[in-house]
Amino acid sequence: MALGTPATVALEAAGISFSSHSYTHDAANRNFGLEAASELGLDAEQVFKTLMTEVDGRLVVAIVPVAGKLDLGALAAAVSGKRASMADPAVAQRKTGYVLGGISPIGQKTRLPTVLDETAELFETIFVSGGRRGFDIGLAPADLLRITDGITAPIARD
Repeated sequence: MALGTPATVALEAAGISFSSHSYTHDAANRNFGLEAASELGLDAEQVFKTLMTEVDGRLVVAIVPVAGKLDLGALAAAVSGKRASMADPAVAQRKTGYVLGGISPIGQKTRLPTVLDETAELFETIFVSGGRRGFDIGLAPADLLRITDGITAPIARD
């Protein structure tokens, strides 16, 4: 059963199939992605975190496995930019409409360029934040790309 977040509303409106996965978020845990993988009993390579970045002054959404890190240089290259940095958390929350630790790549207030790490294509289903801490959704990588108008690129590193 979906929790009725902007992400689930957008997926339902688009007719995209997804699964809902809730867990009890530990407020002391700031490693949201690894917590989701652990609590849901999923492989950390299959659970992806949504990171807000700035590439040459414009916001870009980067989606990488929670087990890895974002390669900022690779992200900049993927969107034909020169320099990437992490976005200010307050800007990320304002532009997406979500709180940190619950930022979904789907259903954001402002549609932004989106890049999904290419390793997502290794899985039939990947998991991303559903728009709240303690709530992830599972969907096909191709469906995530379709609803976000995203692209894939090698943007993660160990």
